[in-house]
Amino acid sequence: MNAAAQLEPDPKSWPKPPADQHEAIRRRAEEIYIRNGRIAGRDLENWTQAEKEIQAEAAERAAAQASHRAAIVVTVDGVKYVGEYDPALSDGYTPGEFAKGTPVRVRFDGDRMFVRRPNGKELEARIVKKSG
Repeated sequence: MNAAAQLEPDPKSWPKPPADQHEAIRRRAEEIYIRNGRIAGRDLENWTQAEKEIQAEAAERAAAQASHRAAIVVTVDGVKYVGEYDPALSDGYTPGEFAKGTPVRVRFDGDRMFVRRPNGKELEARIVKKSG
């Protein structure tokens, strides 16, 4: 079945890490210095702690993103479909590729929906929720 649909925004967004890890470590070391009472002479300790914290957070983010599945929401004839897709397998699709309310072509096949992208490729998503 082919249908015209309205794309809805993805309610989830993932915060971006600081572009410059060195700057993130510097800021965290300063926070540690202030939090610990501005004790002089502990620069190396503060930096080392900050580096460990930033690296641990980056590893957690990477693990979460590796297992993170994203969603796309479309409405077809008043029925809202939430489709889950794996960003790693989405052939370069990025959220925001469609503006809210943009008419899109959608094809359904069992529990899958295929959303036609502006570049002509299809984004495959597994339907995880249907309402309306």
